[in-house]
Amino acid sequence: MYSQMIRQSVEFIETNIHEPLSLSILAKEAGFSKYHFHRIFQKEIGVSASEYIRYRRLANAVHMLLYTDEKIIDIAFYYHFESQESFTRSFKKYYQIPPGQYRKLMSKLTLQREEITMKDSQLLKGWNLSGSNPFHYEMAIDRKNVHKGKASGCLKAIQPSASQDFATMMQQFKADKYLNKRLKLTGFIKTKDVDISCGLWMRIDDRLGDVLQFDNMSNRPITGDTEWNHYSIVLDIPKNSAVIAFGVLLSGNGSVWVDGIRFEEVDEHTPTTNMDFTEELLDEPVNLSFEEWIEH
Repeated sequence: MYSQMIRQSVEFIETNIHEPLSLSILAKEAGFSKYHFHRIFQKEIGVSASEYIRYRRLANAVHMLLYTDEKIIDIAFYYHFESQESFTRSFKKYYQIPPGQYRKLMSKLTLQREEITMKDSQLLKGWNLSGSNPFHYEMAIDRKNVHKGKASGCLKAIQPSASQDFATMMQQFKADKYLNKRLKLTGFIKTKDVDISCGLWMRIDDRLGDVLQFDNMSNRPITGDTEWNHYSIVLDIPKNSAVIAFGVLLSGNGSVWVDGIRFEEVDEHTPTTNMDFTEELLDEPVNLSFEEWIEH
């Protein structure tokens, strides 16, 4: 029930990442007490708001280290670290080496890696490229647009795509460990020039390949240009489930980045997002003589 509010808070953080940010500011913006905001943010995102701000500032700092000539102390102050020493301590916690050494080691390596086009989906461990016309798309590792850590996954159209074209970078795994449980898929997504839609998706199949549960965010699509934000899907895993498939879907043209994907078991108080097509079924057949019509 708080997902939309948390997305608004994440958007506020991303927009003001180089401004002073505190729990009080975020809670006031969201219209909650500090304690209540802290609790729901951590439950939804998996880390506290302060920890989230810290690693997002560090990810932005990495971008400046690799793609600008700004001094380390200026980068530290720009992202509101108290000193270069405190910036270095935080940086080493996430990246294991000091920022200056990171800049020297990674700059040339990053540029070399960006020149590699990952057309072979087997190069991206664990992920497969699929869709209606996958040769119009490519998936790759991106070390420039990153939400946390050193890389994100990217899916983009490399040829003009028709409205019916789509592609997905996806994985699938056995459902055995999650039978009779409710599973929540979350991830951070960023988009550019998406003209139709994109989003996370998850599908639960039985051993015959029949779909038991499904959601592709078609009722809440992501379009256009968006900064990193948090999205989720919640599905039940029935006892006869065999396969859990998931990924990020891009319809039409544009680019989508995905990072920080995780799964967690949730209880019945977390509503599912399953697209129940059975609700559209009629109780019995109608208009079998073809003589009835809809009056306007």
